[in-house]
Amino acid sequence: MATLAEIRAKLKAQDTRTSTGFVGDNAIYPHWNIAEGTEAVLRFLPDKDSNNTFFWVERAMIKLPFNSVKGESTGSVQVQVPCMEMWGDPCSILAEVRQWFKDKSLEDMGRKYWKKRSYIFQGFVNESPLAEETKPENPIRRFIIGPQIFNIIRGALLDPEMENLPTDYDKGVDFRINKTSKGGYADYSTSKWSRKESALTGDQKQAIDTHGLHNLGDFLPKKPGEVEQKVMKQMFEASVDGQPYDPDKWSQYFRPAGMAQKTGDPVATAPQPAPAVQALHKGEVNGKPVLEPAPEPATKPATENKAEEILAMIRARQKK
Repeated sequence: MATLAEIRAKLKAQDTRTSTGFVGDNAIYPHWNIAEGTEAVLRFLPDKDSNNTFFWVERAMIKLPFNSVKGESTGSVQVQVPCMEMWGDPCSILAEVRQWFKDKSLEDMGRKYWKKRSYIFQGFVNESPLAEETKPENPIRRFIIGPQIFNIIRGALLDPEMENLPTDYDKGVDFRINKTSKGGYADYSTSKWSRKESALTGDQKQAIDTHGLHNLGDFLPKKPGEVEQKVMKQMFEASVDGQPYDPDKWSQYFRPAGMAQKTGDPVATAPQPAPAVQALHKGEVNGKPVLEPAPEPATKPATENKAEEILAMIRARQKK
């Protein structure tokens, strides 16, 4: 039987799990924060789940932008929902978005709502240019790797000259993340595997014995059920239609980071037309959204007309 302390710890862990599916601790090593021209050296470890062929798991999320929150004076917000294709199931959102790529005028809109892939790894940070204020007691960190770095990792694994698994405790190799910039954006194209094999240190092997490896699948979002899938589709249609995010309907299922949950029936009624809202620019500074008022257009933008046409087509198909 679990002790009270164990029950409290598990409940606390559940409370800190965000809508993105990650636990709000500092176990994730933020390699994206290293300075340009510096390098972080990582040593990947295998997944605890022996049924996972790889030493990572793939995460696929769809970002749903909203210009505002219903009943609030906040600016634009973004909600992430899991793509059902992550579990090998059909995704109703992507089924719609795929059709947009058949029309060149809708390609930008399609990319906006297309699934965003990332990959979850675990391992040790052997060298770091970051001055982290606090480090977790468990030195086995998690890494959220984007497609650019992942393609480098994957490409090297297909190279016949790599004789041993890079996660081997005694004959593995480190991975070196190099950060540069290209066109004003962070660029990691010069990242690479180390050429020399090396063994884990005694302290690292002891850490594995003490803390154990993570089951990487535990850090994926919970698979949505039938109700959650209906909510996701409803939110998608509202987002494309330019409606505000409605916390009374949706916050108990999916909400922007930092927003408290509200109660309500997310599927009892259809979304209502949104009130007029001021357009917003959305940018990022140090990975955080920054919002600025945008000039109000004299006429309705063509993209908004396209959005309405798309929603009309979606609803027409649903009535058939």
